[in-house]
Amino acid sequence: MKAARKKLIVIVGPTASGKTALAITIAKLLKTEIISADSRQFYQTMDIGTAKPTNEELQMVKHHFIDNLSTSDYFSAGDFEREALQLLNQLFKRLDYVVVCGGSGLYIQALCKGMSAMPAADLAFRTELEIDYNNNGIAALQARLQQLNPNKLTQIDAFNPQRLMRAIEIETQQIDLNQSCIERPFDIVQFGILTEREILYNRINERVDEMITNGLLGEAQELYPLKDLNALQTVGYKELFDYFDQKCTLNFAIDKIKQHTRNYAKRQMTWFKRDPEINWITANETAFMAQEVLKQIESPNH
Repeated sequence: MKAARKKLIVIVGPTASGKTALAITIAKLLKTEIISADSRQFYQTMDIGTAKPTNEELQMVKHHFIDNLSTSDYFSAGDFEREALQLLNQLFKRLDYVVVCGGSGLYIQALCKGMSAMPAADLAFRTELEIDYNNNGIAALQARLQQLNPNKLTQIDAFNPQRLMRAIEIETQQIDLNQSCIERPFDIVQFGILTEREILYNRINERVDEMITNGLLGEAQELYPLKDLNALQTVGYKELFDYFDQKCTLNFAIDKIKQHTRNYAKRQMTWFKRDPEINWITANETAFMAQEVLKQIESPNH
C-alpha cells in the first residue's frame, strides 16, 4: 500500500481574524509545530506592533520563524521559501502534519508554489528605482506602479518602498508568479478565515487600542533610532515615528494606525481571494473552526 503523503496545513486570513489561535488549536490537536509566515514577526524587538504570539502561546506549541532575525537583516520571500523547505524536510521526518500560519501572501505563495523560477532583480533597474525613491519619495514609486498595474497597487503594502520596487520590477519584466509553481513532496491544504468586514474592522480597532495599552508607544520609542530600516517600514511603527517627529498628534497617529491596518487587511483579502486553492471557513469560535479544518483534511479529497 502506498504510504500517505505528509500534509502542510496553511492557515491564512487578514490581520486580527484569529489565525494564531486557530493554528495553535490545530497544532495541539495534531501534536505538531507551527511555521510562522508573517514577514514582520520574523524580527526581534518588534513584538507588540506585529501582534506576535504571547509567551504563553509560544509555550503551548513550538513556533518557527519568530524572532529569528535582527531588524537590520534583509529577508525576502525567496529566502523564506528556501529556509522553510529545509525546515519542513526535517520536520516531516518525525511529523505527519505541520501547520503554517500567517497573513503575508507573497511568503505563503513562495512556500506553497515556489519562487525559484523568478529571475533575480536587475541591479541597474533597482538602482534607478532607489534613486527615484530617494529623490522623489514613495509617491514616485506608487505612481510608477499605478501606471503599470493599478490593481497591483491595491494588493501590496503601498507604503513599503521595498515591496513597491519589487512589484515594479515584476510588472516591468512581465513575470507571472503562477508560472513558477513547483511540485512539493508533501500535500498542501490551505484554509482562509472569512470574517464580516464590520466585525473585522472592529477587531482591528480594538487590537490597536490594546497595543497602545500594552506598551506599543514605548516599543516604538526604543526602535525610533532604527526607523529607516526596511523592517520598520511597517504599520504601527511608521505612524508613531511621525508623532515622535512632531508631524502629528498622538491621537492622530493612533487613528492612522487603525486606518492603515484596515487598509492592509483589505489588501490581504484581495490577495488571498484570488487563490482558488484556499478553502474558506466562516469565522466562528476557534474550537468550531478547528474541527472544520480537521474534518476537511481527513477527507479523501485532501
